[in-house]
Amino acid sequence: MDDFNLIYSYSRAQAIADGVLIDVTAQAREAGFKFHTVVTDNLFHSYITPPAGLEGEGQSIEGRLHDVFFVLLAAIRNSKAATDYAEFDVLFVMAPGRQEKVKVVAVVGPGDKGEPVLTIMLPGDD
Repeated sequence: MDDFNLIYSYSRAQAIADGVLIDVTAQAREAGFKFHTVVTDNLFHSYITPPAGLEGEGQSIEGRLHDVFFVLLAAIRNSKAATDYAEFDVLFVMAPGRQEKVKVVAVVGPGDKGEPVLTIMLPGDD
């Protein structure tokens, strides 16, 4: 593999600047996470951003992020093995009286400088 020529590299910083990844590190730190944290734009726009008209139902980006972090923390605490990967289900209110159970994936991996970072996504968003 010494003859391997890199043609293109897309950094995490570029993905955040492009909006492909949404930086939620500040909210993650409030929930107790220590790593730089992002969610994919697909998860963010499909589920974390509440559908229009749900403000009266108490739905907000902040509240939904809190729910994701809370369920992830529970999944980590209940895990029997040390791993860099977790799958968990989150219930999102999608309309008055209608919830959707969504499988979410969290992965700890290397950031642009090799530091540990957390990415939260829908399966297949990688």
